[in-house]
Amino acid sequence: MPNHLQGETSPYLLQHADNPVDWYPWNDEALALARQLDRPILLSIGYSACHWCHVMAHESFEDPATAEVMNRLFVNIKVDREERPDLDRIYQSAHQLLNQRGGGWPLNVFLSAEDLSPFFAATYFPPVERHGMPAFVDVLQRIADFYRDNRQTIREQNDRLLEALQSFNPKGGQDAVIDAGPLDQARQQLASHYDAKWGGFGQAPKFPHPTNLERLLRHHAATASGGEADEQALDMALTTLRAMARGGLFDQLCGGFYRYAVDDQWHIPHFEKMLYDNGPLLGLYSQAWQITGEALFRDVAEQTAGWVMDEMQSTEGGYYSALDADSDGEEGLYYLWTPGQIDTLLSPEEAGLFSNVYGLDKPANFEGRWHLHVATDIHEAARTSGHTEEQARRLIESAKAKLRQAQATRHRPGRDDKILTAWNGLMIKGMACAGRLLERPDLVASARQAVDFIRQNMFENNRLYATCKDGQARLMAYLDDHVFLLDGLLELLQIHWRSEDLCFARQLADILLAHFEDREEGGFFFTADDHESLIHRPKPVMDEAIPAGNGVAAQVLQRLALLVGDMRYQRAAERTLQCSWSSLHQHPWLHGALLGALEEHLYPPELIILRGEPGAMAPWQRLARQQYAPRRLLFAIPADARELPESLQGKATVGEVVAYPCRGLQCQPPVTSRADFARQLGLKVTNDE
Repeated sequence: MPNHLQGETSPYLLQHADNPVDWYPWNDEALALARQLDRPILLSIGYSACHWCHVMAHESFEDPATAEVMNRLFVNIKVDREERPDLDRIYQSAHQLLNQRGGGWPLNVFLSAEDLSPFFAATYFPPVERHGMPAFVDVLQRIADFYRDNRQTIREQNDRLLEALQSFNPKGGQDAVIDAGPLDQARQQLASHYDAKWGGFGQAPKFPHPTNLERLLRHHAATASGGEADEQALDMALTTLRAMARGGLFDQLCGGFYRYAVDDQWHIPHFEKMLYDNGPLLGLYSQAWQITGEALFRDVAEQTAGWVMDEMQSTEGGYYSALDADSDGEEGLYYLWTPGQIDTLLSPEEAGLFSNVYGLDKPANFEGRWHLHVATDIHEAARTSGHTEEQARRLIESAKAKLRQAQATRHRPGRDDKILTAWNGLMIKGMACAGRLLERPDLVASARQAVDFIRQNMFENNRLYATCKDGQARLMAYLDDHVFLLDGLLELLQIHWRSEDLCFARQLADILLAHFEDREEGGFFFTADDHESLIHRPKPVMDEAIPAGNGVAAQVLQRLALLVGDMRYQRAAERTLQCSWSSLHQHPWLHGALLGALEEHLYPPELIILRGEPGAMAPWQRLARQQYAPRRLLFAIPADARELPESLQGKATVGEVVAYPCRGLQCQPPVTSRADFARQLGLKVTNDE
């Protein structure tokens, strides 16, 4: 019999709509029922692409006997962590406090009905006792008994836990002296965690950590501009990017990155593909190509962007959320191969070379099958096979095309096709950055389509929505939705100016100040002031899988203040840094997004406004793209642009192209010569200039 999830739009919740468990979504009806029945709440949080969520669902939630126990002892609530990151953030923190270790998914939290405080939290439990873990049904019975017999103990524990949750939020700091110390400390901390053999940070499981890699690239650029380039910082970043690109973390056939690697060498991934990983990585690989000119980085960026546009962008423009790790009930099955399949599908010449390059001539690396990774460099493979490098590349591309065609006949992993504003913001930024640096107008157009979708479908009555599925936008947006989208808009404006995008950016910034800012302590809460009242209102400052909302907020507000001259944004950014200073100072390397904001607070970016006809401004933009200059913002505003803020109205076109360079609040004389502009950028001037 269907449960209460039937009317939901989340693909994850709908996966559980036919469970024998009487699941409710998180709503007033479910919470009131728990109070009425005086039963604890079993809050189960997961997401559609989560492998272990599927495992526990098949083993326990689809089992009638287990469901009978759950329905008799608890009010059961199922939550999609991607739709409700507020609930996930709160109860993951509670798991950490209760268990003194991090959580994950599936997250199963047991709440007191009277105040929704968690008194027990755990992740996966098996259906029968194994590997030292108790059976799920036994856990359920013990928890229900404990709840019945120890209410006062639970209340006292809940009081202490709520106090501990409050301590997670940074406070004060208005008198903090903001300096560059954390920038250098983070550089040293990253070096201490760096895996010099395989790249990346720490040991398996190994995650991409884009904010750490960006920090190293920015650190190198900053030291290079000071005359003493930190080449080790650059090497750590580029070595890691190469290792991820050549390893199994990257889909060698179709492009795009999986979630993380389960081994130190980056060979075997956890096979889910998340939009929020691929957006920042797309931007990073484009920047790595800009720095080095290395073909590998451009190829990876273009393949990733191609996969996103082919598989993850709706016809209406928004980007979908994720691809499942499983297909036909097995993790990674869609992506795995056997030598027999390779020999059948490819010519002998293709098969020999392909197997050498991608490791199929070595022992199987995933449950008797092969997951592709670059085992032999194509230069070496070409040499040993007697081919020229060009011949080898043609054979590899021919082989890949045949394998993609065969793969397309397999049962595809499930796609979570809800559109999340926050994750779209990350991909809009990645696409716009890649489009700008790789000179790919189609990538810019892709980002623009996503912006238009959100503005038309997820922004109403001057408020933003967090998610959209089948044309239905719902749930008021969170901090990350606003700041990631604002960040994407500012990146897009640097390659394609539209005054309506600037207007949208200012609307988002004003919503931040009106509904999210902590006016007493500084910084921004994760939820708006008119959001549902929960047991905790987080103020996130540390990066997780995605950048911390407060770090991104501080950086984008500073940049927007420079562009439009509204110092409200600058002051709010400074208060965020002050509020976060104690946490930032203690653990700099965990605050990559805040470090970017700190750097631009101490060393204001170079702001260049170009005015002129788009075709005439293009060579000037191309000049500026020759350098990796993370502290430079360049906006090319067409001569006929309207609805400009007052700060830009005075920067008019007085010739074919005019450049107005500023640093911080200090501006220099306009530049009308492309040769003078090149000199201003520190470039060598050629006869063509």
